[in-house]
Amino acid sequence: MAIANPVKFVQEVRAEVAKVVWPSRREVVLTTIMVFIMATLVAVFFSLVDMFIRFGLQGVLSYFGS
Repeated sequence: MAIANPVKFVQEVRAEVAKVVWPSRREVVLTTIMVFIMATLVAVFFSLVDMFIRFGLQGVLSYFGS
């Protein structure tokens, strides 16, 4: 197992961080808004699916039940 040189490690980390392309403020805001919109749409979709399944099961159980 090789022992890493801490100074060399820090230099390599800085070199890699310098290569990162950071998003602009506008990109972050738009992406965040899109995430909230998609999460809301998915929540509404699954709520509707849940209601349909619940009503269907209640209908089947009331038909065969007492």
